[in-house]
Amino acid sequence: MSAIGFTLARYLSLKFLWTVLGVFGTMFALIYLIDFVELFRRSGDAKGATAQLVAFLSLLRVPAVAEQMLPFSVLFGAMFAFLNLTRKLELIVARAAGVSVWQFMAPPLVVALLLGLFAVMVYNPLSAIFKQRADRLETKLFGQMQDSNSEVDLWIRERGLDGQAILRAARASDGGVVLSGVTAFVYEPDGAFMERVESPRAELHPGYWAFENARVLAPDTAPVDDKTYLLATNLTPEQVTQSFVPPESVPFWTLPEVRDQTERAGLDATAYSLQYQKLLARPLLFVAMVLVAASFSLRFFRFGGVARMVSGGVASGFVLYVSTKLVGDLGGAGLISTTVAAWSPAIIGSMLGSLVLLYQEDG
Repeated sequence: MSAIGFTLARYLSLKFLWTVLGVFGTMFALIYLIDFVELFRRSGDAKGATAQLVAFLSLLRVPAVAEQMLPFSVLFGAMFAFLNLTRKLELIVARAAGVSVWQFMAPPLVVALLLGLFAVMVYNPLSAIFKQRADRLETKLFGQMQDSNSEVDLWIRERGLDGQAILRAARASDGGVVLSGVTAFVYEPDGAFMERVESPRAELHPGYWAFENARVLAPDTAPVDDKTYLLATNLTPEQVTQSFVPPESVPFWTLPEVRDQTERAGLDATAYSLQYQKLLARPLLFVAMVLVAASFSLRFFRFGGVARMVSGGVASGFVLYVSTKLVGDLGGAGLISTTVAAWSPAIIGSMLGSLVLLYQEDG
């Protein structure tokens, strides 16, 4: 029995793995084709943008986009694998040999868990690195067609020696050292509002911001023009840059460090904490997708209603994915903790999938 069990487990694992990889490869190729066509259209007026270079740029950009499709790849791959096993009556043979649905599900669940770990620890860091390189290459190719200072509408909250301050900038350049179109709201150490500073340009120096041609507006005081206004800060250029770097562009292994540095600088690190927790929960989300797929894919073909069940599985997986995004937005807004926002969809999805399987197979 042990040899038969190993053989069956190996067969199911490989069948599930290759189906999921096939679905992900198809999605990857489709996204690459669409992105390549769009970039090639944009590169019409760019000097030095050859077809080979655009194809390479698109290849660097696609992994980060395709990473968002990983849960759907697991869902569709699991459904295709289970439907194929059911159609060929292999599931009936397995059950006739005394294999329960939970023994039948164990190999795909283990593969989904391992795929989730691989996606978090290997795929995510590589896609983030490729995305950073793609951004630099894209700036080099299309920089002459755009403003050299990227439109970021940057907001920074910091704690200095003189109290707290909130800075808003229309643009950032030189690695976060220079801000343009700056407005600073300065507060006393006890939290009381002190003054508002408006300046066309601010430059970061060690320990302070230097605002050029600033206008200072304080309560119950006439506006004052100051050629150079200094504001104490403990920020570094790297921390300023991190404040407008999307969390999705930070590799998994460096997310804790970036989060801690952001918190020490007095900036809001909720987005980085949420992204870190979401990546930690991704293996369980893959498991939930497999359980949802099994709930709608293990019905015998002779019972009919297969198309309706497949549609139900796709709809359930979509609802689970949308719920993940919705709860994530709530966590990013600070309405719920980042841990709850990241883990609750995967946990609830796994529990509901297990409940349906228990009802169908054991109830």
